[in-house]
Amino acid sequence: MSKIILTGDRPTGRLHVGHYVGSLSERVRLQNSGLYDEIYIMIADAQALTDNAEHPEKVRQNILQVALDYLACGIDPEKSTIFIQSMVPELTELTFYYMNLVTVARVQRNPTVKSEIKMRNFEASIPVGFFCYPISQAADITAFKATVVPAGEDQLPMLEQAREIVNSFNRIYKCDILVEPEAVLPDNASCNRLVGTDGNTKMSKSLGNCIYLKDDEKTLKNKIMSMYTDPTHINVSDPGHTEGNPVFIYLDAFSKDEDFAKYFPDYKNLAEMKEHYERGGLGDMKCKKFLNNVMQEFLAPIRARREEYEKDKEQLIEILKKGTQRAIEVSNETVSEIRNAIGINYFNDKTFIDKFVL
Repeated sequence: MSKIILTGDRPTGRLHVGHYVGSLSERVRLQNSGLYDEIYIMIADAQALTDNAEHPEKVRQNILQVALDYLACGIDPEKSTIFIQSMVPELTELTFYYMNLVTVARVQRNPTVKSEIKMRNFEASIPVGFFCYPISQAADITAFKATVVPAGEDQLPMLEQAREIVNSFNRIYKCDILVEPEAVLPDNASCNRLVGTDGNTKMSKSLGNCIYLKDDEKTLKNKIMSMYTDPTHINVSDPGHTEGNPVFIYLDAFSKDEDFAKYFPDYKNLAEMKEHYERGGLGDMKCKKFLNNVMQEFLAPIRARREEYEKDKEQLIEILKKGTQRAIEVSNETVSEIRNAIGINYFNDKTFIDKFVL
């Protein structure tokens, strides 16, 4: 069996370093591992419209931004197929068929759906499209017969529901067309979800607490130097807390031992730096200056690649058109198999007329 990956992002804003740590770095690693036959990366604009229907411009204006972030981070269109969800109509068709296999009660029990509904204050008025997005995700995954889906722990209930749909379809229609996907979790579990620069557990454009992959040197420095730290670490001599401290959470995610030799030779590694901060005697400004150096070095090549792709927008559009066409061809093959299994391929089924009795 071929090993196939399906993953993607909602284009509701530019991608930030939280996306890089939580998913983008893992995608690049998997892409370059040589272990997978096909990799599909979806810009999930149709899914983004489920809670942005009245503001489609928010989605529209970010499609190219997300594509640029992908390419800047190392997604290679020669190795991975990047496509736009709404331009692959087969995904909508599969969603419609799968809706018949899932009850309202089952979707309501999905922990991720419950959490997302609460976060968006949809308790009183849930858009049907948003409510059904676990089914839409199952369609996205199965359309390409993905065997692997890189995911965070919060997405595991969605993947479990996709597996249920796969099993229900194969059982009801007595076939083995659909493939059960497995999750791949990021290696660095402690950094699966970076906190915002203000210490908030969620990075959000509306909260103004994101470090974007596109941020220039000055913007990045300003964000880091104003970053929330440990409120009990008032004086340099005070013992500090590294756990839950955004500066150290980011250092956990991005610093390497060699960074200390280059930018902070007082310490051999992050463990030594943490120990000093926790016993007292290390100021927040020194920690932030070190983090700034680490982050500037990390983002510099990403910025450079992004600027190169920005110079040739026709090339960018061509990458998306080529990837979307490939996605249409592959998903169309799956839809054809699905139609045959259900028995709704009327004009291509010779037995449809032969078995008809007046």
